[in-house]
This record gives sequence, C-alpha cells and structure tokens, in this order.
Amino acid sequence: MTMHSVDRRFLPLLAAVAVLGMGLIAGCSKSKRAGVSLRHMGERVQVGPLIYTVLDAEWMQQLGPGEKPRLPQKRFLILKVNVTNSGGMDSTVPALTLEGANGETFAEQTDGEGVTDWLPILRRLSPAETLEGHVLFDAPQGAYRLRVREEADLAQEEGQERSELIGIPLNLRAPPVLPAR
Repeated sequence: MTMHSVDRRFLPLLAAVAVLGMGLIAGCSKSKRAGVSLRHMGERVQVGPLIYTVLDAEWMQQLGPGEKPRLPQKRFLILKVNVTNSGGMDSTVPALTLEGANGETFAEQTDGEGVTDWLPILRRLSPAETLEGHVLFDAPQGAYRLRVREEADLAQEEGQERSELIGIPLNLRAPPVLPAR
C-alpha cells in the first residue's frame, strides 16, 4: 500500500472534519450577534409578536411646500412601514433606529409635521391589528440598516432584547418632472 492511496481513503473523513469545524465557527459567530440578521426591504421580519415590513424609502430635502417648509439638519428619510401584532395580547411598537456603516445611529423623529400618514411615536396594537404609515428620520443621505425591536416589557421578562436589522439601500430616484406649460 502506498502513501498516496492512504491519503485518498482519509479524504472523506478530513473533508467531514473541515465542514464540521467551519460549522462550529459559524455557529459561534452567530451566537455572539444574538441571532440578529440583516434582512431586506419588502421582507416580513418578525421580532417577538411584531411583524415589520419596510415597503418604501424616500429621501427629502424638505417637508411641505410654501414659504416655510420644514428643513432637516441633514436629510429627511421617510420610510413606509407596515407593523402587525401577531400575538394574543396588546403590544407596543418601539421606536425605530437607523444604523450607519460606521456605527452612527439616528433615532426616529418624534415630530411628524409635514409627513403624510405619519405613524406617531406612541404606537399600540391590539392582537391581529396592523398599522401602515410613514416614519421619519433626519440623517446624512446614504445606505442604512433599520433596527426593529421587540416590545421592551416582553424583552425584560425574557432577560434579553430581541431585534433584527433591515437593509435600507441608498435610492437616489429623481423627483417627478412636471410637464412644461
């Protein structure tokens, strides 16, 4: 028996050990992130009893027409979201947070003046109830991740906060062009 034939017999075993090792490494890195994964706009993302869907994202330089529009410090980002309570009890929808690639965070704005179908910051849903509307952020224009969380009371009962991230890509669509008169 040559050394070359011995190596061939152990190849399946070595491959299995390598795959198992990679699986363990991937499993350990996932547990450090507490199960948070990056999801995409349009996907249903469940955190506890709440199911979030980000339907649209639009950047604005101002809110409202006229002589006194509302101006941002950076840029306004308006997200159209849908939130459903799939649980059996009333649930509070926590405020949303934008996270940049550099770790900078931006809180949801508490004033929705100038935003059509604005979802107020205090949101409570009955079982099987769905809210759909817009939330507002003031942030530099760019790609972000939206952190959606479980209701704080439920997270405290279970000893940890559960959250997920939804990717918000940079979309530079041009405003509609009005026909010349």
